[in-house]
Amino acid sequence: MSEYLPGLEGVPATKSNISYIDGEKGILAYRGYPIEQLVEQSNFEETTLLLLDGRLPTADMLASFDEQLRRNRRVKYNIREMMKHLPATGHPMDMLQTGVASLGMFYPGSECLTGSGVCTDLDYIHNMTVNIIACMPVIVTNWEHLRNGYDPIPPRTDLNFAENFLYMFTGEEPDPILARILDTCLILHAEHTINASTFAALVAGSTLASPYSVIAAAIGTLSGPLHGGANERVLDMLEEIGSPANAKGWLDRKLAKKEKIWGMGHREYKVKDPRAPILQKLMVELMEHRGSKASPKLEIALALEEAAQERLAAKGVYPNVDYYSGILYDEMGIPSDQFTPIFAVSRAAGWLAHWREQLGDNRIFRPTQVYTGEPLRDYVVIEQR
Repeated sequence: MSEYLPGLEGVPATKSNISYIDGEKGILAYRGYPIEQLVEQSNFEETTLLLLDGRLPTADMLASFDEQLRRNRRVKYNIREMMKHLPATGHPMDMLQTGVASLGMFYPGSECLTGSGVCTDLDYIHNMTVNIIACMPVIVTNWEHLRNGYDPIPPRTDLNFAENFLYMFTGEEPDPILARILDTCLILHAEHTINASTFAALVAGSTLASPYSVIAAAIGTLSGPLHGGANERVLDMLEEIGSPANAKGWLDRKLAKKEKIWGMGHREYKVKDPRAPILQKLMVELMEHRGSKASPKLEIALALEEAAQERLAAKGVYPNVDYYSGILYDEMGIPSDQFTPIFAVSRAAGWLAHWREQLGDNRIFRPTQVYTGEPLRDYVVIEQR
């Protein structure tokens, strides 16, 4: 195939049985299970194991995996000391990429990946996976305290994944409702076929790079505003609009200038992203739990979505997962620059599932190009130029 397709749009990059999207019908399924069923009946730990192993675990299997995650909720003090020397003004995604990459120096063990053949050591793959998934929320929450001049909150093993994540952010007993909402968000962000960051993980994994380098590559890719960083931009956008009454006029001005509407549109979906209504519902539940009306940002978002429905629906442009996730995290008291690191903590489950799948039948990625440069020519010495 020699045709150039910008962004590799529509070009299959791999075969996978991890997740499935039907963009016309608004379907997203992990290993065949619709996300709507998973957020209602599963939890992040079980969903992670489903993505990794390809099947729903037994109670014993899930208990063992959960216990392994809890037991690995610590990072070496050297990593915390390194983090203390990073600029407090640095973006948490830059810190997370640095922290995860450094794990490979403190938790060595890449011997499975040094040969030219396929890595078949499932114990190695499993142990590396557990370590990364358990350590990432610790790195994220440690940074939240360190950059503000405080000691990190130690993890607890008596809390589940979402509960401990919230506890390490705040140092307070997690609200069960907030923990359930965060758990749902983690499930929704855990996997989404071959998106940009997952493709970066596949390319890095195909070279037999260590899993820490693989995830660091994926984190760097996720950080961009056209990928995971969009949820931060949504909040900035809503603040710029200011009130629901301004939504239509603001949108018309942006469209006239052909400027991007953050949180709107998705290359895969021609209908509303199936994750967006779930997040929208969670936002309503949170407001009801607090006994308050809709937040100002949610009211603006709803007005903007209504205006966009009139102007963009015919083009297949609807809210995506970033549109409501940032509003929800904001209402939970999470700093906006930590939205994408939370996304990364969740998506690590999908990245590592694809890393494992890649190792099972590995071939290094080496795409071609369409050359548009000069024809062959002779070198001209500097005196004759």
